[in-house]
Parts: sequence; structure tokens; C-alpha cells
Amino acid sequence: MFSTVISGAVHGITPYIMHVEVDASDGLPSFNMVGYLSSEVREASDRVKVALKNSGFKIPAMHVTVNLSPAGIRKEGVALDLPIAIGMLASLSEIDSDFLKDTLFLGELGLDGEVKPVRGVLPIARCAKENGIKTLIIPYDNAREGAVVQGIKVIGVKSLPEVVAYISCEKDKRNNLIEPTVVDIAKVFETDSYSNMDVDFADINGQSAVKRAVEVAAAGFHHLLMIGPPGSGKSMVAKRIPTILPTLSEEEALEVSTIYSVSGMLDTNAPLITRRPFMNPHHSITETALTGGGMVPKPGVISRAHRGVLFLDELAEFRASTLDILRQPIEDKKINIARANGTFTYPSDFQLVCATNPCKCGYYPDMNKCRCTEKEIKRYLSHISGPILDRIDICVEASKVDVSDLNNNNSLNESSKTIRDRVLKARKIQEERFKGTKLKFNSDMSPNDIKRYCSLGMREKAYIERMFYTMDLSARAYHRTIRVARTIADLDGSERIKEIHLTEAVCYRMTDSKYWSKSKT
Repeated sequence: MFSTVISGAVHGITPYIMHVEVDASDGLPSFNMVGYLSSEVREASDRVKVALKNSGFKIPAMHVTVNLSPAGIRKEGVALDLPIAIGMLASLSEIDSDFLKDTLFLGELGLDGEVKPVRGVLPIARCAKENGIKTLIIPYDNAREGAVVQGIKVIGVKSLPEVVAYISCEKDKRNNLIEPTVVDIAKVFETDSYSNMDVDFADINGQSAVKRAVEVAAAGFHHLLMIGPPGSGKSMVAKRIPTILPTLSEEEALEVSTIYSVSGMLDTNAPLITRRPFMNPHHSITETALTGGGMVPKPGVISRAHRGVLFLDELAEFRASTLDILRQPIEDKKINIARANGTFTYPSDFQLVCATNPCKCGYYPDMNKCRCTEKEIKRYLSHISGPILDRIDICVEASKVDVSDLNNNNSLNESSKTIRDRVLKARKIQEERFKGTKLKFNSDMSPNDIKRYCSLGMREKAYIERMFYTMDLSARAYHRTIRVARTIADLDGSERIKEIHLTEAVCYRMTDSKYWSKSKT
């Protein structure tokens, strides 16, 4: 007898509906699976047969063929165990095939029949809804993740016998047997995601210039580089940036949560990520881990930082080849990975925040402490290429903290909430400015957008032209300076960009000139 069970999978991060076709007929006993399968999918035959036996189902000696359609896409993972088992039971008339028409099954099976959690449930649930599927039967641990998608019935199950009991139950009694999982999206977004943060800008004494640069960067989603000696608080400041960023919108939350779902990193009790991600990879990270890897690549660190912060501490310690990989994702806000079985595109719209020492010992330009030669300083800073520096909007110097600042009362420092309120106000201005366009932040503006939204007066034009030649700026650096000035004006509540705003923006490009002009000598 032939049966078809609806299931789903993800190719890269793109979900698609899959049909598990099972044919059980008389003939030489065998269990064949076809459809461009990975080794872990092929092993499903053994898991399914033993799980069915241990769940109390007798499987006669038959010729069983399982086809996973579409056959042109490589199948990976263990999420197809449950739909294969259900397909076999339907082919053997153990369950009613009519129930399978508008129901999607997903889950890994243990040898005892336990239904174990799998990756990628959220994007598959979204795809199922778009395709008119009404019910989702998935592992209990993934139920809240699937229920994030509104308008589809989600049934979380713990074992194969429980699935069969639910299918066999009378329709009006099924909800009493297993209650559908429901997630109130509005309630999720009402929860204060800042309340459980254990860091705050109020903890940081001194470094007012750095905190101002961070505020500007957060307001316009600009890339930031902090350079200074060890112990000046660069990492401390960076780790507090999430506390001044707005929460994700519902659309952004679904984007980010989808990436984490495919990566298998979603919290069972928090199926929707509402706080902007903060990724802090070690400088020894490989290029594959940064971009994503595998025959069918999983999202890398830069994709998991999507809509959030990618913090690279000790920037000059990263391999130059690793840093140069960031050039294309920073510009295009996506990363393309080519493999033999296809090209995969992952989102990578992140805010790059970097911190570095100015030399190997960390104390340049304090020649009383610095032990490095000019050649060593040049070699150390040369790991950070000109094209990468050109893509960083704001560069600020974190000077050594004075003891008088350390002795100050923390209550005098601005809290993250105070700074966040100003950031949110500037973000609101940008939202109104870019309404009806694809732009979200000032940092997204193209040269044509700059002409439209950043008109300068005669005095301001003369000033920025003078700075362009004096500082020998590239065209990219010129446009980035104006974008930063636009954000500073928004924080100031000014409709027009003034010379004082341009002056502050230009100052954020002087720091990199100070150090990297030295490294070129």
C-alpha cells in the first residue's frame, strides 16, 4: 500500500515542503530509501524499524521503499524519522491516511520511540502556514518554537505511541488528549528584555568620549573601532552596547530567530529572540566558522550577529585573511557561500564593533612604556587593512583611565536607560525620515540617498570639502562621515546638518589616521 506524509526541511536557511512517500508491498524483504540522502538520513531506516518495534507495532516482512521528494535537494539531519514512521504505519493501515492530508510531521526518533527535538522548526512552520497546512505535529521541546507562527495548530509530542493515539482519537476529543501549544506574541514583546541584564553603562567611570562615540554608533547603526592601551575599558564598553540598543521588531525577531533555529541554538523556553544578538568570537576563529561551513553550510558567526552586534576584541590579533572576509558582508549585508551542490545566501546585517591595542605591548604612543619598534608597530597594525578601516564609520581613542575617574561615585554616571532613551529618539527620527523606503538607519544610506536626506549649506559644504583634501579621504570615507554627521544631528534634534555636527564626525576619522599613518611610514 502507498501513502504520503507531509514534512519539511531547510536548505541553507530556506525552508521547503517535503513529501515522504512510502510504499509497502509483498516481495523480497528490504527497506530502501531514495531521494539524494546524506548518511544520517539513510540511517533513519534502522532507527524507525527499531522505534516501531519497541513502541508495540509489528512490522511484517515486506518490501518497503521510501522516497523523499523533491529528489533534487540533498537531505540532511534526523528530522525525517517521525514522518517516515507515520508513513509506514499508514501504508500498513495502522492509522487513518485521511488525517495526513493537511498535517506536517517533524521529529527524530529514539530507539524506544521517544520523539526528540530537531533544528529548523521555526522556518519550516512559517513555510507550512504559507502552504495552507493546518496542523503541525512536532517534538514537545520544539512546540513553543513552532507556535510562534500564528494561525497554525501546533501539537507537541513526546513519543511515537502518543502521536498514533492522537491521530486515532476522535476529532473532537484530540484537544483533550494533547492540548495545542499557544504562544502569545504580544506578551513576548511586552516583556522587558533589559531587566535581566547584569551590565550597565553606569558601571563605567570616565571615558566620556568613548561613551559618546558608542551612543552615536548605536543611534545610527554605525561600525565602530576603539583603540587604546590595555585596561582602558574597551571591552567593558563594548559588552554594554546591547543595553542601549532597541529591542527587535517582530519582523526582525522572526529573521534572527530563524537563523538561530536552523543553527539549533534557540532556547526551548524562549522561542523568539527579542534582544539584539551580541557575538564575540575569539581572534583564533577560522574563516569557515565566521562565514558558515559544511556541505550544506550552517550559518556562521556573522549571520548569527544579524540585526545585532559583532564584537571583534583584539582586532589586530585576527588573521588579515579572516578580517578581509568581512568586506563584502559589511557592504552587501549578506554573504554568499558557493558549494558543489549550490550557492547559499545568508543575511549578515550587523553592527561591527572592534577593539584593539595600538601595538603588540599595547602602550604606543606612550614611549615611556612602549617597548615596540616602529617596524613592530607597523607589522601589528597592518593586520587591519585599509579597506576594512574605510568601512568603519567611527574610530575613537580610549585613553588610560585616570585614578580620579575611578574614585568617582557610580551614581553620577549616566545609566544605560538614559542613553537608550536618546538612542531611541534618534532612531524614531530615522524611522520617520525613511518611511516608505527600504532604509532603516542612517548607515544604510547610499550616495544618492545622502544627496536626498543630507543636504548641506554653503558653509558646511566648504568645510567638508576642505576636510576631504586635508585628510585625504576616500569617496567611501567621505560619505560615511556625512552619514555619521546626520546621526549626530538627529541626536541633537536638529533637522539640518550643521558644521558642529560635521566637526564631530570628522574627529571620528582622525584617530585611525593618527595610528595607521604611523604604520605606513
